[in-house]
Amino acid sequence: MPVTEPLFLADAYQRTTTGRVAAITERGGIVLDRTVFYATGGGQPGDSGVLRHAGAEIDIATAVKGETPGEIIHVPASEAATAMPAPGDEVEAVIDWRLRHRRMRIHTALHLLSVAMPFPVTGGQIADDYGRLDFDVDGTMPDREELTARLQALIDGDHVVSSEWITDAELDANPGLVKTMRVQPPRGSGRVRLIRIGDVDLQPCGGTHVARTGEIGRMIVSRIESKGARNKRVRIAFADGA
Repeated sequence: MPVTEPLFLADAYQRTTTGRVAAITERGGIVLDRTVFYATGGGQPGDSGVLRHAGAEIDIATAVKGETPGEIIHVPASEAATAMPAPGDEVEAVIDWRLRHRRMRIHTALHLLSVAMPFPVTGGQIADDYGRLDFDVDGTMPDREELTARLQALIDGDHVVSSEWITDAELDANPGLVKTMRVQPPRGSGRVRLIRIGDVDLQPCGGTHVARTGEIGRMIVSRIESKGARNKRVRIAFADGA
């Protein structure tokens, strides 16, 4: 069965690649043998962009995970996409870099938010203009201004963001690495990817991130909501909207 090489895990800044069509799904989704398109997961939306083939462009609305582990499906924006490639054809995959980069900045900022708010995470979401985390708060809740200051101080530290891998067994031996209460890191390959942010954070994650926290820019805590007796939802956004 087709398996896609996820190039974004090694280099989130790679915007394009050539690949071969491994399969076309019953619904017209396109599976490549390698891709720069991130597949929806972990609260992060799948990338949009285009696939170029035979002088034509196929608009891709999103990328999703297939039923086969490791398979990434590129979903055309139109069910009647023209110039559909066939298995074995070579295509050029190009992501919408503006959206990808915004999501990278937000995603990395959410990692830092989990440092500024040292409570278990119960949920999260990454959008194009904001991100949010839900926390199980057992203690004092900072206000928006204080939390914004904590978050921005971490961003301004310009910490290096890097990735590394550990085995499933090593993760089992270090359960404190997992901050999310309801969502567990993806398993099945025998190893788990960790994202390290300087000396301030280390946690499992399969998403895309910036190379240094200073690249995130100015962020604000735009809203704090109560979603239960202890569950607090914290939303962050770009301070200048950019």
